[in-house]
Amino acid sequence: MTTLEKEVSPHFDDFLFDWSTKFQFLVGGYGSGKSYHIALKIILKLLSEKRTALVVREVYDTHRDSTYSLLEELVIDLGLEGRVKCMTSPMQIRFPNGSKIIFKGMDKPAKLKSINNISLVWLEECSEIKYAGFKELLGRLRHPTLKLHMILSTNPVGEDNWSFKHFFKDEMNNRLVLDDAELYKKRTVIVNDTYYHHSTADDNFFLPESYVAQLDELKDYDPDLYRIARKGHFGVNGEKVLPQFEVQPHDEVMDTIRRTINPLKRVGMDFGFEDSYNAVVRLAIDQEKKILYIYWEYYKNKMTDDKTAEDLKEFRETRELIRADSAEPKTIEFFKQNGFNIRGAKKFQGSRLQYTKKVKRFKKIVCSDRCTNTIYELKPLTYKKNKRDEIIPDEFNIDPHTFSAIWYALDDYEVSDAKSLINRYKHLTGRG
Repeated sequence: MTTLEKEVSPHFDDFLFDWSTKFQFLVGGYGSGKSYHIALKIILKLLSEKRTALVVREVYDTHRDSTYSLLEELVIDLGLEGRVKCMTSPMQIRFPNGSKIIFKGMDKPAKLKSINNISLVWLEECSEIKYAGFKELLGRLRHPTLKLHMILSTNPVGEDNWSFKHFFKDEMNNRLVLDDAELYKKRTVIVNDTYYHHSTADDNFFLPESYVAQLDELKDYDPDLYRIARKGHFGVNGEKVLPQFEVQPHDEVMDTIRRTINPLKRVGMDFGFEDSYNAVVRLAIDQEKKILYIYWEYYKNKMTDDKTAEDLKEFRETRELIRADSAEPKTIEFFKQNGFNIRGAKKFQGSRLQYTKKVKRFKKIVCSDRCTNTIYELKPLTYKKNKRDEIIPDEFNIDPHTFSAIWYALDDYEVSDAKSLINRYKHLTGRG
């Protein structure tokens, strides 16, 4: 018992014996000790109760050098190798009371169907498993008498991963379970039937200082990996295209626009059908403060032009000018013939980059929380990178249709910045 106490980090004390919830979600940085303590927790549980535990990774063969190896090492450290049998073909760990741990991979889903009476599941690196796989495993978690538990562990990845959307926030569907910032502050939180636990290398007293120093060095040359590995925080992977983008309640956005002196109103439209989307946005520009407001959106695909025209019939009545993708002259002509005030925006060699730079010049981009598709596309939007890990300034991680609509809406509008103001001053005064 003394040995066991020495090998437990204090931050994991409560976690080891807390079985009050069905789900336990552990997220943390590299070397935080989460996998070690999960393995220990499972061994202690199976020694005290007869259970069958299922340990799952996306690829079955990765168990051998990770979860299986860790559990086997713990069995030896605890002096249990005479009572607990670690078998390698197939990988399985058997306990004297009839408990057992079996290992499966989501790359061999057929082998999951023969499993019965699973009361405890551990999803290691759950962010690598598909959401469909997670739901499949929920169906496998069943036992006639024992309380059911699922432990999920991961290093934090992008906020677009299913694990973040399911257990924290899904802005697209306006769903909030827990703000991850609250977890980083409190370190452990229980919400509904889920126990959340956050850890970093600082919580693992057994790490060498040299390892922690290596993690600290990431801050200078790889901020994304530093956020994940050292801080253990979810976030957006890559360099954001619009770091000044923020979301505000719709009523607040509209009140601000109403108080703005002579706001410039614009409408932009991007065309799409099968995989792309018809995206329309209404914008308001505070020209003095250089703030762009996005307060209305339309976003649908697989719509013929006549159906889209019917959906957008209010624009026939308001006579708002719609600036649209000039690459679709036939579609523009159709809308004109149906009473819309519409024209093609200028497109030219390098226009993607110029339009992107134009949007980036706004000091703030404020989006109504009702524009869910705009938020979904633009808030996490990042640049693509080339083989040398350099950003490509006019290519992105997704095809953002609302961004294209904003481009077209801003056709022939220029956002003045410090450089353009200086050049204008030089021109007016004749000073070079």
